[in-house]
Amino acid sequence: MSRDQLREIRDNGLWHQNSSLIQILGLCPLLAVTTTLVNGVMLSLATIIVMAVANVAVASLRNLIPHEIRIPVFILIVAALVTIVDLIFNAYFHELYLVLGIFIPLIVTNCIVLARVEAFANKNPPLQSLLDGVFMGIGLLWTLALLGGLRELIGAGTLFSGIDMVFPALQGLQLLPADYPGLLLAILPPGAFILLGCLIAWKNWVEARAAAHRPDPGAGQAAPVALADGA
Repeated sequence: MSRDQLREIRDNGLWHQNSSLIQILGLCPLLAVTTTLVNGVMLSLATIIVMAVANVAVASLRNLIPHEIRIPVFILIVAALVTIVDLIFNAYFHELYLVLGIFIPLIVTNCIVLARVEAFANKNPPLQSLLDGVFMGIGLLWTLALLGGLRELIGAGTLFSGIDMVFPALQGLQLLPADYPGLLLAILPPGAFILLGCLIAWKNWVEARAAAHRPDPGAGQAAPVALADGA
């Protein structure tokens, strides 16, 4: 795999084909789980594991899976991996497991996972598929982390609330005054819609600004000179 291929996979996963800001996939966990930064990050990490391993499995078996039954086989592979992740969360992060609830098993039906398995892993070698799953997952992670952090800060004035469910020795931060009343709208799904729209607008603004400052490849070329009649 060349450096250009690696750069393309990285840039697509983190920015150009970001699953939340460009493809607008996985809205169910995006709206329901990102009430805190910790919830968003932990669900994203679970999704990264499933995506990466599922991509490798499908890429390794793609020539052995009949085309007619590929989707049921993909779902079966993803479901087996999600079951393992679900059991791990239940065993080692039980309190967080209770908070995330049904959204860990619902990774099976997450459009992000199935879309990458079908669109990329089913057509590429295992190494590229592994990197695609990881970078697509990281793109999901930073989006959910940013959205969860904004919702938590605006809604409750805290950050890293619930970190003790992952690391018992740590505590969340109270960034705004203790008497901050909070904004309930930020915690509810409509607040997630509004903030997601703001993030999409910000991304479009960044890309438009970058395009405006990008040099025109044809700017330095002289215009063709028309020949006079009879020349």
